[in-house]
Amino acid sequence: MKLFKLQTLKSLWTLKPPTRTFHGHPRLLASDVHSQYESIRRGEQEIPEYFNFASDVLDKWAEIEKAGKRPSKPALWWINGKGEEVKWSFEELGFLSRKVANVMTKVCGLQQGERIIVILPRIPEWWLVNVACMRAGIVLIPGITQLSAKDILYRLQASKATCIITDDTLAPAVDSVTSECQFLKNKLIVSKGNREGWLNFTDLYNNQSADHSCVKTRIQDPMTIFFTSGTTGSPKMTEHTQGSLGFRPLLSESYWLDLTPSDVIWSTADTGWILASVASVFDPWVFGSCIFIHRLPKIESAAILNTLCRFPIDTLVGAPTLFRMLVQNDLSNYKFMNLKHCVSGGEPVNPEVMEQWKSKTGLDIHEVYGQTEAGIICSVSKGMKVKPGLMGKAAPFYDVQIIDKNANILPPGQQGEIAVRIKPTRPLGFFSGYVDNPKKTAESERGDFYVTGDRGTVDEDGYFQFIGREDDIIISSGYRIGPFEVESALIEHPAVAETAVVSSPDPLRGEVVKAFVVLSPTFSSSDLESLASDLQKHVKKVTAPYKYPRKVEFVQELPKTVTGKIKRNELRDREWGRM
Repeated sequence: MKLFKLQTLKSLWTLKPPTRTFHGHPRLLASDVHSQYESIRRGEQEIPEYFNFASDVLDKWAEIEKAGKRPSKPALWWINGKGEEVKWSFEELGFLSRKVANVMTKVCGLQQGERIIVILPRIPEWWLVNVACMRAGIVLIPGITQLSAKDILYRLQASKATCIITDDTLAPAVDSVTSECQFLKNKLIVSKGNREGWLNFTDLYNNQSADHSCVKTRIQDPMTIFFTSGTTGSPKMTEHTQGSLGFRPLLSESYWLDLTPSDVIWSTADTGWILASVASVFDPWVFGSCIFIHRLPKIESAAILNTLCRFPIDTLVGAPTLFRMLVQNDLSNYKFMNLKHCVSGGEPVNPEVMEQWKSKTGLDIHEVYGQTEAGIICSVSKGMKVKPGLMGKAAPFYDVQIIDKNANILPPGQQGEIAVRIKPTRPLGFFSGYVDNPKKTAESERGDFYVTGDRGTVDEDGYFQFIGREDDIIISSGYRIGPFEVESALIEHPAVAETAVVSSPDPLRGEVVKAFVVLSPTFSSSDLESLASDLQKHVKKVTAPYKYPRKVEFVQELPKTVTGKIKRNELRDREWGRM
């Protein structure tokens, strides 16, 4: 990974940082975490060789906090919905994370560069382990809590992780496969009780000293490995560095969240995905913001809405499924305490949902588009015009283009593949590569670009539109049809609560559009044959007639990932007899 030259930074960073104040708090010019990087942003200095997010960001905020120059909000605020609550300042976060770092290095004997798998729900210990790994230079591999024993075995073997941390729920699954994991040396359990063969995480860190010196890490040193969702094959290990996750937001004041130390942000993302890292660790803490966490064993409308009414949350980040679910409620019964900014990512938000949310709450939904490999690629940031159905402009440091199969850049309005320029210099924020898989890394590149595998267009203003995954595009009688625009047309009909559109085999046309539809409660007793016909007519009216679903199937629910993304590949495989 090359160090980024100043001219490259200046040319890639298209959003100039505004001069701001922090909600009535001075800019803290002498000590603000951002101020020491002003010269890099201005192109007067190169990116440093050494950087560690814990010592260079979190510990700096602890100093600012101790000096009384930060608002009196916690750095981390956790609730479980049952009356339990945890609030930590940056100073307390530092104290506790140093104890955990000592557990890893002194008790478990982990060395800098070793890998640890962490599969925990939304509990404070997950954040402690994140920071402790930064301090010790240990590479964190987060996992979603719905992993099976087979999934865990694959991750342990592929990563060669020497330690795993989980809770009572998944410990039995880990035990069932550890005999096949030759590299695994330590198992830590977050539990009130003990389990044979496991070290009790809480007991250990409670008894450890907080005397720990943060290791020195280079900006290109590995920090986190995310396993991809594996929708097109075995999950790949995507490696991110201190620079790609921790340093990028330091140089991007107008980045997708644009927070201040006075803000409280709540992201509902599962702890296993990159969105949890960027929305609930790095990007908010760069700005000294408070990260709010709800244990949320299950995403439910009432829990979300009541929490927004009871707590001073400024920014809400969630998958489109969250907002689709919330607009089904009578929101006039809820008065949000402080909500000002809503962000959605993971898949596109249907324009109808955006309009309903706006009419019921007065708030826009700002879309972001990203991937495990690149973090946030496009966003509708604060102050930008919201164009329903479009996912914003290229994020800082990224030159995003629509290209054809020969890596030629296509003009506005022409459909192609969404790609990010990675040559001659790999941009700050990008993954290092797929671990132990140079072939897959090479396959993700075309010419000077990293190819996302998503199709889209860009308009004259630089706003990108997502058409669909390359695999999701439906080709019927020679017409290319993106599922999202058909789904957006369907969801405008009052009978449709949720829908997913995929290809279905057809002897005449090769394949046709099929819609799976979850009905709104008020239409559940309708004549389904007649309703299917009404939906087909509706789509013909609001979009090009050839895009209408020739097949409609009503279902109770749609298959989804744990992050709320609809599994169109599963529906498509079912249609084509591949299940």
